[in-house]
Amino acid sequence: MTTAATSAADALAKARETNTPIVVEKEIGGRVMRIETGQIAKLAGAAVLLTYGGSSVLATVVRDNPRPGLDFFPLAVDYREKTSAAGKFPGGFRKREGAPNEKEVLTMRMIDRPVRPLFPDGFIDEVQIQCWVMSHDGENDTDVLAGVAASAALAISDCPFEGPLATVRVGRVFDDEDNITHVIYPTVSQLEYSDVDLVLSGHRDGMNMIEVGAAEIPEDELLDCIRFGEKHIAGVLDLIDELVGKAGREKRIGNLNVVPDDIMATCKRECEASMTEARQIGLKSERGARVDELRDAFLEQHFPLKEDGTVAEANEAAKRRSFAKEAFRTLEKKVTRKLIVEKGQRADGRGAEEIRQLYMEVGRFARTHGSSLFQRGETQSLVSCTLGTGKDEQIIDGLLPEYSKKFTLHYNFPPFCTGEAKRIMGPGRREIGHGALAERSLMGVIPDPTEFPYTIRLVSDITESNGSSSMASVCGGCLALMDAGVPIVNTCAGISVGRFTDENGENEVFVTDIIGEEDFFGDMDFKVSGTVDGITGIQLDLKARGLSVAQMEKIFEQAKRGRLDIIKQMEAVIAEPRAEISLLAPRLVQMKISPDKIGKLIGPGGKTIRALQDKYGVNIDVEDDGTVIVASPDGQKVLDAEAEISAICEEVKPGAIYNGKVVSVKDFGAFIEIAPGTDGMCHISELAEGYVESVADVVKVGDQVRVKVILVDEQGRIKLSRKQAMESSKAPAEAAAGSSDD
Repeated sequence: MTTAATSAADALAKARETNTPIVVEKEIGGRVMRIETGQIAKLAGAAVLLTYGGSSVLATVVRDNPRPGLDFFPLAVDYREKTSAAGKFPGGFRKREGAPNEKEVLTMRMIDRPVRPLFPDGFIDEVQIQCWVMSHDGENDTDVLAGVAASAALAISDCPFEGPLATVRVGRVFDDEDNITHVIYPTVSQLEYSDVDLVLSGHRDGMNMIEVGAAEIPEDELLDCIRFGEKHIAGVLDLIDELVGKAGREKRIGNLNVVPDDIMATCKRECEASMTEARQIGLKSERGARVDELRDAFLEQHFPLKEDGTVAEANEAAKRRSFAKEAFRTLEKKVTRKLIVEKGQRADGRGAEEIRQLYMEVGRFARTHGSSLFQRGETQSLVSCTLGTGKDEQIIDGLLPEYSKKFTLHYNFPPFCTGEAKRIMGPGRREIGHGALAERSLMGVIPDPTEFPYTIRLVSDITESNGSSSMASVCGGCLALMDAGVPIVNTCAGISVGRFTDENGENEVFVTDIIGEEDFFGDMDFKVSGTVDGITGIQLDLKARGLSVAQMEKIFEQAKRGRLDIIKQMEAVIAEPRAEISLLAPRLVQMKISPDKIGKLIGPGGKTIRALQDKYGVNIDVEDDGTVIVASPDGQKVLDAEAEISAICEEVKPGAIYNGKVVSVKDFGAFIEIAPGTDGMCHISELAEGYVESVADVVKVGDQVRVKVILVDEQGRIKLSRKQAMESSKAPAEAAAGSSDD
């Protein structure tokens, strides 16, 4: 152990003994980021408490011996938002946090993806990372803070983590003169005014995870955001390095599960030539069958299972056979990369920027509000679009104030899409992550609710999969939206770009529209979605150490060329959203009333609004700002209900004429309802021309009469005149008759 490591270990031991935390602090983005260790969770392998603003995250790391027979790195990442952190109770009857929600699952993925590649090959110890939100101030969101906390905990642990790593969020806001201000760790309030939500993870050698949701931001402007984030990543890394210097433990690699050199040499000698031939077979099924045949023959000939002899000999034979399988997989990876980098030959014979053949349809199903079939090569997505009302919005209840979503995309990945028979389960982390990416990518083109008040749900069912099914969901989702008549801002498409290098990592090739094998054997899967005007969504999964901004610039340009090609072919199928929504979708009318009229529209105990819904067979949603949405499959009933709501909530003014209903008859006049809940009195002298001896001679209860408002007094009482309404109706008729006589 080095002198520095010994000193840090001693300091940590003393902090634990005295219950006094070791603390590092640094101002970042106008707030202090504070990381402490040594006081909380002392029995964990490493634990830190990170505080930023009023938000705090506890991150712990525990390492254990590998399970027998394990041949992969079993990293487990867990992130949980405790409702007590925001002073709230959990919903439901149990009043206890349950299974992770979508936000928590997405955060787990966001922590896992940049961390996993920074462990050495062959490392298979159990490593578990847990992040708990202990305090949430409602402004400094904890997802990116958990990424920093997890990295700090790994950095001071004895795990052979090749970090540290920092995660930042970048937004940008505009002032009144359209000047751009980039913001590091933007608050929840600032993000509401930002046209980009960029999450960036990186280390000293480059960036290794990107997630973006944006409103058609041009590539060069997004690169400016990345450069801005990269500068602040360096500051966070300095803070973690300071903590490591004070409390870091010496790294311990342990036993690596690495293929022995003799097995690797045997595999290369016996299989490289035939593997090179097999990897050049064009069809996936034939290529896969040939590779399987080569592997089975190689194992049986050179590494058979030993069924006689001692148990120790049988176990040793099984272990070497397992290593031989890994050697074969490694050889297949190297051959695939060599063919692409040195010969420019991809598995299915395409050029580096060539997109697989596309096939598209819209209006695929008769009873959906919108539907599409999108196929790119052997990846196929069936997408259905459903339009609903405000009652169909998804309510999100977490640490932030409860809110509702008007647009949702759900992604399904059944086992048959890859020709497999597996256990059928609910959506896992992969399905939730891919659905969120496609949703985020299309969010940038969804119209404002004030223009299109429908609740929108897309369901992407992947019915064939061989790479980039999330990007197929973006393309198919956009087509389904247009088929449903949703007035999207622009046509949106998604494409993936892969990266391959030689064994030295010097020569690199970027390939467009990667298939499943290229994702498996390559260095990265860089997914980019957008329109002709800019980017709406990005997700980077990287297996290599990192990417530079210069490399990203090349990737963006290559992805843009592919994206524009796909958009051109999409618009050849449907050039723009349909002019009208489906006849099967509910008809919506959005109107505004004065907020002080909301009570009148709802009525005592909801009596008025329920009566309107029953009378016209419509759904009526009322929001606090006076927005009223009327919905029904019958468009005429919507219009009739709208007219009555207008009458109920209209400001009654002298001179207005109404068709009213007599609701009460008195000796001195009649009370007439001019709108539900709004009555006026018509004096006997105003019922008809000339002398009226009895009110009953002119009107009775239930009669429909036309009346004019002649006075609204200070107390809101309304005086009506049937006589003046009749005169007003007579005047235009007499004028018309006079003109015809001429």
